[in-house]
Amino acid sequence: MPTRTDDAGGRPAAGTEQPGVFADAARRVREGAPALEVARDLLALLSREETLGLLDGDEPFWSAPDGYNRTPYVFAAVDRLGIPGFRFSDGPRGVVMGHSTAFPVPMARGASWDVELERRVGEVIGREVVAQGGNFFAGVCVNLLRHPAWGRAQETYGEDPVHLGEMGAALTRGVREHAMACVKHYALNSMENARFTVDVHADERALHEVYLPHFRRVIEAGADGVMSAYNRVNGEWCGESRTLLTDILRREWGFEGVTISDFIFGLRDPVASVRAGLDIEAPYAQQRAHRLPIALRDGDLEWSEVEETAIRVLRAQLRWAAQAPDEHIPLDVVASPEHTALAREVAARSMVLLRNEPVDGSPVLPIDPGATGSIAVLGRLADLPNMGDNGSSNVPAPYVVTPLEGLQAALPDTEVLRPSSDSTADAVELARRADVALVVVGYTAEDEGEFLEKGIFARPDLQVVFPPLEDDVARESMTAKGRALAGENAGFSPFGGSAGGDRAHLTLSAQDEELILAVAEANPRTVVAIVAGSAVLMHRWREEPPAILYSWYAGMEGGSALADILLGRRSPSGRLPFAVPTSEEHLPFFDRDADVITYDRWHGQRLLDRDGIAPAFPLGYGLGYTTFRVASARVEGTGPESASAWATVTNTGDRAGRHVVQWYARALDADGEDAVPALVGFATVELEPGESASVETDVSLRPLARRVSGNRNWEHPRGAYRFEAAAHAGDPAAASVDVTLP
Repeated sequence: MPTRTDDAGGRPAAGTEQPGVFADAARRVREGAPALEVARDLLALLSREETLGLLDGDEPFWSAPDGYNRTPYVFAAVDRLGIPGFRFSDGPRGVVMGHSTAFPVPMARGASWDVELERRVGEVIGREVVAQGGNFFAGVCVNLLRHPAWGRAQETYGEDPVHLGEMGAALTRGVREHAMACVKHYALNSMENARFTVDVHADERALHEVYLPHFRRVIEAGADGVMSAYNRVNGEWCGESRTLLTDILRREWGFEGVTISDFIFGLRDPVASVRAGLDIEAPYAQQRAHRLPIALRDGDLEWSEVEETAIRVLRAQLRWAAQAPDEHIPLDVVASPEHTALAREVAARSMVLLRNEPVDGSPVLPIDPGATGSIAVLGRLADLPNMGDNGSSNVPAPYVVTPLEGLQAALPDTEVLRPSSDSTADAVELARRADVALVVVGYTAEDEGEFLEKGIFARPDLQVVFPPLEDDVARESMTAKGRALAGENAGFSPFGGSAGGDRAHLTLSAQDEELILAVAEANPRTVVAIVAGSAVLMHRWREEPPAILYSWYAGMEGGSALADILLGRRSPSGRLPFAVPTSEEHLPFFDRDADVITYDRWHGQRLLDRDGIAPAFPLGYGLGYTTFRVASARVEGTGPESASAWATVTNTGDRAGRHVVQWYARALDADGEDAVPALVGFATVELEPGESASVETDVSLRPLARRVSGNRNWEHPRGAYRFEAAAHAGDPAAASVDVTLP
C-alpha cells in the first residue's frame, strides 16, 4: 500500500494516519500467513521512534497517574496504524480495575483441585478484563510455595509443580476465551521482603525439576505473555537473564509470546535486558526510553537488536488479534449476579475441613439450624471484610460478605450472638450461652502480603532505575506518584499502604490461640475457621476444638459460602494444596531478609517424606460430610512423559459429595531420595450416596524424570513404579498398582 515516508530509510512519517493497517495485518495472519512474516512487514511501516516505543510502556514515567491499575496500563500501542498494544490488568483474584468480581485468592482456589472450576473463573475474569477496556490479564501466578512464611503465598496455588501447572493452565485457558493471559513471576520468586535484592541459587536439577515445570505447563496451555520476576537467579536479574528468557523459555520450550518486566524495578540494565530477550519494560516509558537511544548512538546496542525485539512484540499482538473473538462485552457483566454466584461457589468448594469430631454421637458439622437456637460468632476477623493483601492483587469489589453477615442472612430464625468487645472474657461468656460457637481467626494484610517498605523509593540501589528529570516542565507535570518516585514523599504507596510482607510467625497470634482454647473449653461445639494464605502451625490448640475449617481469604462472597458449608448446604470438598507441618523445624531454611539463598529440591510434603516425618495434615488432606472408597487402580503409559490412570470411586456415605482422586508415584527399584513419592495427577468426581464411577486421570510422568546436567536432556522414567490412587499424600487406604515403564 502506498505511504509517505520519512528520512529513516523508507519508513512512514509519524503523521501518516493509517488506522486500518493493523487490522489488515491481523486478517492476513488469520487467513494463514506466518505471523513472523507479517510482523516484519508491519515493522517496516514504523518510524524509529515508534519502533523504540514498542519496547516499554506508553505512559511517561514521572507523570503516571496516581493509584494502581485503575484503568489498563498500555504497552506497545501505535494509534497511527491501529496497533492496539497490550492493555494490562493485574490479578490474580480478579480484575483489579473498577469494582470487579473478587474471587477467593488462588491458594484457596488451589484447594479445590478442580481445573474445570478454575477454567470457569478464568473465563469470567477474561470477560471482565475486556468489558473494562483491557486485553491482557497478568494474573496467572504459579510461583511455587517453598515456605509458608512467604508473604504472597496467597497469590499462588500451592506447593506442588503438577498441581500448580494444571491450575495455572486451567486459568489460562479460561482467560484466553476473551483476553490474553500472562503468567508470572518468572522465576523462583517466593520471598517478599527481599524480592528487589535477593539472589536465589538453584542447581540445574532443582531449577528444572521443581521450580520451572509449572511455568512450562502454562506455556503449553497457550499463555500469551510471561512476566519476569524482581529477584536474581544464579546471579542474573530475572529481567536480564538470557538463560531464563531465551535459552529456556524460547529455545527449549518454544514460547512465541511476549515477555514483560515486573513493574518499575524489574530490570537494572536496559541494554542487557534487550539482549537477554525481555521484550517490554513495564509499565511506563522508563529506563529504556532514556537509555536505549543513547546506547544506539554510542554503539552499545545495534538497531537490529531493537528490531528483533520489536518483531516479537508485534508478532504476539498479531497472533492474538488473529484469533481473538469478535465480541462486545458490556460493562454490566462486571460483578454481575452470574459472576458473584460463581465467586460464592468457588469459595465454598475451596474450604477445607480438617477436623470434625463427634459430640453427643454426631459430628459437630454440619450445623442443624432446626436444632440450633443460637450461635456465637467470635474473633476479631468475624465481621471484617478481609479478602487478602492490599497490594497489586487487591480487587475493590462492590461489596464483601463477612462471616457474621453470611450467617445472619442464612439463619434469620436463629439468634446470632456477637460480643460487644474484643475481650476473651466477653467471647467466653457468649460461647457458654450459645448452642454453637464459631471462632474466626487468622491473618490480614497487616500480617502477610505484598510489601513496600517505607522509604523504598528513596533507596539508592533502587533509584538507579528512575529516568532523569531533565527540566522544570517535567517536574511540574509530576503526579503524586511521580513525586514519591523522585523521593519527595518517601512514605507513599501506590497501593494505599499495607504492611504485609513475609510472615514473622507461622502460628496464630497469642490472642487468637488463647481465644480458641478458652472458647473450646466453654462450648463443646466449637468450630474454628482459619483465614490465611498458607500453612498455619496449630500444635498448641488443634486437638481442642472438635471442628477446624480452612476458610482462606474467600473473596467477596466468602461469608455466604462459609454459611453454606457450616449449614450443610454444600459439602466440604476442598483439599490442602500444601502440607501443614507439626514444627517449623521441619521446613526448609528461610530468611526473609536474605541477600543470597539456595533452593534445593526439597520442601513441603516431599521434604517430610524424605526425612520420614509425619505432618500435622498432609498434602491433599481434607474431610467432607460423606466418605469415599477408592479401588481398582490401573495405569497405562501413553508416551515418554504421560500416562492415563483409572480408579473406581464409591461414595460410601449417606450424603452427596465431591472427591479428589490424587495419584502419587515412586520408583520401586530406588532408595533414599529417589524413592520419595511424587504427585503425578489428580481429578475430581461428584457422587450421590452409594454411587460408583470409574475416574480417568491424565498423569504426568515428568515429576519422575531427571534432568541431565549440562545438555538440556531428560532421563525419562524407566522400570518398575508404584502408582497410588489416594485421598491425600501417604493415604494408607490408597489403591495401588505396579507398572513397568519401558
